[in-house]
Amino acid sequence: MKVAIVMGSLSDKAIGEKVTKVLDKFRVDYEVRVISAHRTPYNAFEFSEKAEERGFEVIIAIAGKAAHLAGVMAGITILPVIGIPAKSSTMDGLDSLLSIVQMPKGVPVATVAIDGGENGALLAVQMLALKYPELKNRLKEYKNEMAEDVAGMDKTIQGK
Repeated sequence: MKVAIVMGSLSDKAIGEKVTKVLDKFRVDYEVRVISAHRTPYNAFEFSEKAEERGFEVIIAIAGKAAHLAGVMAGITILPVIGIPAKSSTMDGLDSLLSIVQMPKGVPVATVAIDGGENGALLAVQMLALKYPELKNRLKEYKNEMAEDVAGMDKTIQGK
């Protein structure tokens, strides 16, 4: 199981680190790249075209502003593409969000929240869990841990 994490620029690195932290927790292999849909379109095309034969099963694309990276990749590959809109200096990331989520019919991109690296990674893990039973078990453990954390917070606030 292998995920491609593609950032439009190094300014997306902090979000990429959130993704890799989650994938590490679930023991999912990944490769991180910087490829721009606008500044290196031929690289984006080639990477997307060869992603499946290189062993990738999901692509996570992180981009800000015009944020066309996820859409360009989804237009080329048949692999699932998850778009993570990056908060940029303009419009607090709303421009990025709309660029990723408003895809034309026939070219879907799963989209998570602005700067939502954790959820982007978890969505990739959920997709992979359809094929890899060990990930299903790890996801169940993760959900139980979250529930226990919230129960602990509830006890704390109640003073128990």
